[in-house]
Amino acid sequence: MSLFDTHRALLDGALQAIATRGYWSPFPEVASPKVYGETAQADGQAAVQALLGHDFPLSQPGEVGRVATEDSPYGVAIGVRYPECAPEALIAAAQAAEPQWQALGAQGRVGVLLEALVRIHKRSHEIAHAVMLTTGQGPMMAFQAGGPHAQDRALEAIAYAWKAMADVPGEALWNKPQGKNPPLVMQKHFEVVGRGVALVIGCATFPTWNTYPGLFAALATGNPVIVKPHPNAVLPAALSVNIIREVLTEQGLDANLVTLALSNDPAHTQQLARDPAVASIDFTGSNEFGRWLADNARQARLYAEMAGVNTVIVESTDQYGAMLRNLAFTLSLYSGQMCTTTQNILIPRDGIQTDEGHKSFEQVGRDLAAAVDKLLSDPRVTSAVLGAISAPQTVQRIQEAAGKGAVLLASRAVDNPDYPQARMHTPVMVALTQQDYATYARECFGPVSFVVATDGAEGALQTAQSTLGEQGALTLGVYSTSRDFIERSVQLSRRARVALSINLTQGVYVNQSSAFSDYHATGGNPAANASYTTLAFVADRFVVVQRREHVAAPAA
Repeated sequence: MSLFDTHRALLDGALQAIATRGYWSPFPEVASPKVYGETAQADGQAAVQALLGHDFPLSQPGEVGRVATEDSPYGVAIGVRYPECAPEALIAAAQAAEPQWQALGAQGRVGVLLEALVRIHKRSHEIAHAVMLTTGQGPMMAFQAGGPHAQDRALEAIAYAWKAMADVPGEALWNKPQGKNPPLVMQKHFEVVGRGVALVIGCATFPTWNTYPGLFAALATGNPVIVKPHPNAVLPAALSVNIIREVLTEQGLDANLVTLALSNDPAHTQQLARDPAVASIDFTGSNEFGRWLADNARQARLYAEMAGVNTVIVESTDQYGAMLRNLAFTLSLYSGQMCTTTQNILIPRDGIQTDEGHKSFEQVGRDLAAAVDKLLSDPRVTSAVLGAISAPQTVQRIQEAAGKGAVLLASRAVDNPDYPQARMHTPVMVALTQQDYATYARECFGPVSFVVATDGAEGALQTAQSTLGEQGALTLGVYSTSRDFIERSVQLSRRARVALSINLTQGVYVNQSSAFSDYHATGGNPAANASYTTLAFVADRFVVVQRREHVAAPAA
C-alpha cells in the first residue's frame, strides 16, 4: 500500500474540516499518558537532554564547521552544535534533489509528507521539550503549540496544497471540430511543478507553529526547502528536519530535499535569500528584516508575518468580571510574546456601562490590573502561564514602557523553583491618553499593554482605525452590549482586514487561533501579507507546465 493510501483517511479528515471550518483535530492536545504512553514525556525529555552539549546528528553538504547559538530563557545550558554549511552548497543540493521529488507527483509527495507528519506527532513530547527550553514557553503551552497545534497547521497546509493541485487535471484529449474537415485532435498533459528552492525563516518564539505551514506547503507543491531557524530556537526545527529527512531516505529519495541552514553570520541568510534559485521565502519576524527581504530578495515570492498593533475596544459589557479574567489571561499568556497578543486596550475616558453599574476609565484600569495580579498570585500558575522571556531586549522594553505613562501594574521579576536562572517577569500595564499616539501606535513586543483613554466610543473606533491602517494587526477584539456598535466594529475589521473577536468571556482568548477553523492573519494589512491557511498560501508555490501533441482523430 502506498503512503498516500495509508494516510488517506487523515487527509480526507483535514479536507472535510477545512470545508466546514468546525472543530477538528487528529492530534490530541492533552499530554495524557493514556494517549501518548506512560513514559512518553520522560522519554522525550531524556532524548533532548542527551543532545545538549553535543553535535546534532545531521550530516549535510558543504559543512564548514559546527555552531552552537542557543541561549535558553530558562537558563539551561543547551550547547547543541549544528552543521554550518556553505549557502551555495545547500542551494546546489536542493536543486539536485528537486527532479526526483517532482517526478513523484502530487499524490506521492503528499503521502511522504503525511508519513513524516505522523512521525513528528509521535515525538511530540521530545519536540515540546525542545520548544520549551529554547523559546521560554511554559510546559503545557510548549506541548500544545509546539506539538499538536503546530502539527494541525502542517496538516492544514498539506490539505490546501492537495486541494489546489487536485484542481489540475493530469491530461485531456482536445478535439476541435473543423466542419467538413477532420477535427483537430491533441493530447495534452498538465503537470504541477514547484517554482524552485523555498527558504523558510523561523522565529524565536514559535519555531514549529510558524515554520510548519510554509515548510509543508512548499514541499507538497514540489519545492525543495532550506529551513533557516532563528539562532535561539534551532533544536525544534532541527528535530523536525531530521524526521523528514529520515522518511525521505527510507523512501529512496534524496534527503537533501530538506536541509537546515544556520550560521552566526547574518550575511549567510542574506546570501541564501538573494540567490536566484530561491523562488519563495516564508518569514516570521521583525519589520526591519521583513522589509529587507521585500527590497532585496525580489526574485522570490515573500510570505511574511511581521509586527502589528493588536487592539481590544471596550465599549460596554454585561459580564464585567468574566471580561476582566479573559483579558488578564490574554495579556499574561507566554508573557505576551505571541504575535496575536493584545497590546492596546481602548476605553472611553468617561468610562463604560457594565452589569455592575458604571465603571470609570480609572476603575476599569485598576480592576484589570488586579485581575492580572490575582491570576499570577499562585507561583505554580505564574510559571505555567508566563513561561520565560525569550530575549533580554524584551525585558528592556518592559522597563522602558513603565516610563511612558501612569503605571497601572508594575512588572516584577518572578522566581521559578525548577529553573533558578529563568528570565521571568510579570506584565506591565500603563495608562495613556488618546493623544499619546506615538507611544501606543507601534508594537512593543512582550508583556506590555497600554490602556488608552479615548474620546468616547467613537474615539476608540477612530484610534483603532488609525493604528490598524498604519501598522496592521493580527487580532482585534471588542466588548459591547450594543449590536450597533458591534456592527460598526465588524465594518472596521473589514476595512482593516483583521480578524475580530466579539465579547470573549469564556475559555477562548483573542490571541488563540484554531487550525482548520480560524484563519491566522488575513494577508490584507501591514502585519502579514499571507494567511495560515488559504488557497492563496499554497497555489502560487507551483506552476502548471503543459505539453501537447497532435494525435489521430478517434474512430467514429
